Amino acid sequence: MSDDQYAQLDAALEKVVEAARSHLAAVKTAQGRIDDDDVWRAYVELNNASYEYDELLLDAFGEVTPWDVDAIDPDEADREFGVGIDEEGEDGEDPYPHVVSVRQRRDYRIPSVAGLIRAAEAARESATHADDAEAEPVETVSEAILELLQAGDGSMSALDLPELEPLDGVVVVAEVGTALDLEAYEETDGTGPFALEDDDRLVGRLDEHPYTGQDEELDVDEEEDAEVGQ
Repeated sequence: MSDDQYAQLDAALEKVVEAARSHLAAVKTAQGRIDDDDVWRAYVELNNASYEYDELLLDAFGEVTPWDVDAIDPDEADREFGVGIDEEGEDGEDPYPHVVSVRQRRDYRIPSVAGLIRAAEAARESATHADDAEAEPVETVSEAILELLQAGDGSMSALDLPELEPLDGVVVVAEVGTALDLEAYEETDGTGPFALEDDDRLVGRLDEHPYTGQDEELDVDEEEDAEVGQ
């Protein structure tokens, strides 16, 4: 065995000792904090230092250490465990610096305005009953829609009612540079909050078509006609 190999082994062992000290210091500082970045970085360095020493010892003398470890690629660790580290142990850049924006539109046909208003008034009465207050009447279609949304969870599912017939809808997913700031728009501005800026990136669009069951009924009728004609 050459002097260079001895020197490499001594240096690798010293690296293990330094990494173990750094790991212990990070653990003490974290005080049991879960998913601490400094502890994770120190762990990766200790793991890789131990692996390197074990490999050198095996190559030089055919001996192994009790440490059954595999090398950890810091970049792979970043993606798998969500910890921002790179090969130098520095904070890595967030691969997704943008905000993801989901924007939805769905149109409805109203078979019965009176039926819709009755449904909205029932929802309002249920909400005001808890406050022992008298519910005001619902006077317009738009007021009825808002009442139903407020009475539900605020999502489109609150409008899944017999009093509303869903038409086509669309969902747009985009990466935007700035999160939504409601204070930047007037309450009467229904366009601004949904408009994409020049620096925003459209990821995709999902078109929604209502399911009415008519296609399935048509297939059944055609099958019955075919059986009769046999």
